[in-house]
Amino acid sequence: MMALLTSFTKDRRGSAGAEMALMLPLMLAVIFATFEAGHYFYTEQKIIKSVRQGARYAGRLPFANYTCPAAIDAAAASQVKTVTRTGSLTGTTPLIKDWAQDDITVTVACNSATTTGVFKSNVGGAPVVTVSATAPYTSLFAQLLTSSSATQVRASAQATVNGI
Repeated sequence: MMALLTSFTKDRRGSAGAEMALMLPLMLAVIFATFEAGHYFYTEQKIIKSVRQGARYAGRLPFANYTCPAAIDAAAASQVKTVTRTGSLTGTTPLIKDWAQDDITVTVACNSATTTGVFKSNVGGAPVVTVSATAPYTSLFAQLLTSSSATQVRASAQATVNGI
């Protein structure tokens, strides 16, 4: 019996398979977590880029679309939201899945200290547009995970209206 036990403990066949079976769940968890983190950061980058593009577009609109203190023409605000959400004025497909027009806000603040240069004819000073957005984050592995938490990705950007 003792000889059988010592031969069993010295036998190394199958040890690599046993180690692989023990490590495989951990390795898969790390791989899936890496994919999920990469997808989250990609979604975050898309919303940041979209909000910046919308703010740049708003900054190039004419001064007539803005009134100080703090108001923007409704049609101009709708255009800024469309550019932010779709990437173009005529776009209909959102850049991020399930991103609605109502998830984007366009606000205006007026810097009354700036009344020279292109802003000298503006009553109230230089209009500064802030475009803020919140988009739902859809997990890559939503079917595998039973969590129903709604994760949101947020971004904000500002631009001074140049009236071009």
